Amino acid sequence: MIPKEVFEQTVLQFLAPVRPYIDDPSVSEIMINGPGEVRIERGGRIETTNAKFATHEQLMAALRNIAQFVGRVLNEERPILEARLPDGSRVEAIIPPAAPGGPYVAIRRFLKSSVTVDQLVEFGALTTDASHFLRAAVTAKQNVLVAGGTGSGKTTMLNALSSFIPTHERIVVIEDSQELQLQQDHVVQLEARPPDVRGKGEVSIRDLFKATLRMRPDRIVVGEIRSGEALDLVQAMTSGHGGGLATVHATYPHDTMTRIETMAMMSDVDMPLEALRIQIASAINLIVQTGRLSDGSRCVTHITEVLGYDQSKGAYVLADLYLREYKGQDERGRLLSTFHPTGALPRVTSTIEGLGHSLPPEMREAIRRQSKG
Repeated sequence: MIPKEVFEQTVLQFLAPVRPYIDDPSVSEIMINGPGEVRIERGGRIETTNAKFATHEQLMAALRNIAQFVGRVLNEERPILEARLPDGSRVEAIIPPAAPGGPYVAIRRFLKSSVTVDQLVEFGALTTDASHFLRAAVTAKQNVLVAGGTGSGKTTMLNALSSFIPTHERIVVIEDSQELQLQQDHVVQLEARPPDVRGKGEVSIRDLFKATLRMRPDRIVVGEIRSGEALDLVQAMTSGHGGGLATVHATYPHDTMTRIETMAMMSDVDMPLEALRIQIASAINLIVQTGRLSDGSRCVTHITEVLGYDQSKGAYVLADLYLREYKGQDERGRLLSTFHPTGALPRVTSTIEGLGHSLPPEMREAIRRQSKG
């Protein structure tokens, strides 16, 4: 394996055509569609660039260099590469024959510092009122899922929510590829590992999750739920490990519940569907739904409470606590919207108040209006 110092010097030379975008903090994604086409994402919008690799082999040499550093194989038999650059940026590459016009490469930029909740409020991603509610909910050890599509800001939001965890608690973080940047003092960071070329040495998210339960965690944070580990998380949440945080790919809060259900069924545990649904509904307390809007902006679109599972209707019972309402566009084409409380009284209110917190002012006023109406 190439020494880390040597790799850090050489990989950027191999990636020279896109080096300016790797160094540009305003670029969030670099997309290489074969050697002759490079596009970037900046401010939520995709832009075409003049950058290109001179030859197919020049691009392949860069990918082989990255693969060698992380101890993985990239060839016709193993045409998919998941890796990281020295700065932590995530690399996903697919080469021929799986990608006939490729190689295709996506580099998700690694932020040098976490975006804070105050910054999200400043950007309009959520309101001060909503952030105060989320702070109270996380402090009260509610289990929270951050859901959204690709590039909707799930990891950024999860990072921000994790800042609400009290500093004295022991946090165990489980990820496929290390992206979260928690600021607390007592953080145990675990990372899954794929099998080597001989099919050995794999450490899965599920393996790490089972080990985590024996490591005395106060909080378990899962970077992304993708498969059967969903059931492990649900069972942990319902067996005394409260205050869990995780992300999942889903478009709306109801989709989030069915996605968790589907992934839980991928585990090797045979459980009646009705019992599984009841357990999921009991485990998850809040869904923070993120979205990337048509103007490229990223924001929270829903904060939704899970109230249970209605067996007679065969449906999860959800209540939106905050909703985003759209008001058209301004003269620059930016979407205008408000994010406001719906007036629903959160079930977690008594827990929050019992810990010395209170519901934020706008939420209290909306609840008051709703009760009168």
